[in-house]
Amino acid sequence: MPIEIGIFCQMKPNFNEMSNSTLRAYVLQHREDDEALRALMSRRDPNAIRYNFPSTEEGLRQMEEVIRRKIEGTL
Repeated sequence: MPIEIGIFCQMKPNFNEMSNSTLRAYVLQHREDDEALRALMSRRDPNAIRYNFPSTEEGLRQMEEVIRRKIEGTL
């Protein structure tokens, strides 16, 4: 589907042909492109670990610790 910009016409990229890293880079550069974001989110790993948002101070502290450990590579 072409995108009209002024007098120019630009073709929208085929998100299905993009690698995950290329699509992620595209989404970061084109944050207003909801279609690209949907395509990227549809590729999420269904087996990924999901974390609930904490509802207590202790839960928040535990979540921060998990994030810190993931960043450090110890988790």
